[in-house]
Amino acid sequence: MAVTTDIVAAWRRPRAVMRRHLAQGVREDRALVYLMLACGLVFVGQWPVLQRAALADPSTPLDARLGGALMGLLFIAPLAAYALAAITHLLARAVGGRGTGYGARLALFWSLLAASPLWLLYGLVTGLIGPGPAMTATGAVAFAGFVVLWVAALVEAEWGPMA
Repeated sequence: MAVTTDIVAAWRRPRAVMRRHLAQGVREDRALVYLMLACGLVFVGQWPVLQRAALADPSTPLDARLGGALMGLLFIAPLAAYALAAITHLLARAVGGRGTGYGARLALFWSLLAASPLWLLYGLVTGLIGPGPAMTATGAVAFAGFVVLWVAALVEAEWGPMA
């Protein structure tokens, strides 16, 4: 199934989509691609925000801001995501999880990718409208959507039938 189709399906049945991904076997390459796509889309979503900040404070030009965001989102954030996945796997194991480290990584990375449309929307709202209730509400919805997807995927990876 195409990634875009899976993203739409994940909003309806996140555990079923995660079960299908786990059934494909251990594919670290696929998990890494999901993570890098998610980080890349979040980076693109930050462009309007960075443009707005560069216009408000021209002492730091847009290209410097983009370079910093690129470094943070495409080089540092993936390392943090691997660490977060390892921590959540260890926590799940402590409370009876039967999954693997790969399953925990896939759950986090897939959830980041599945939630990326919301992060794109959040970047657009923040960049065009700026601080205010719309930005706060969009950020809260994006974060809540990610958490719901991640929890469902992690439950499937650690306690589901494939674990």
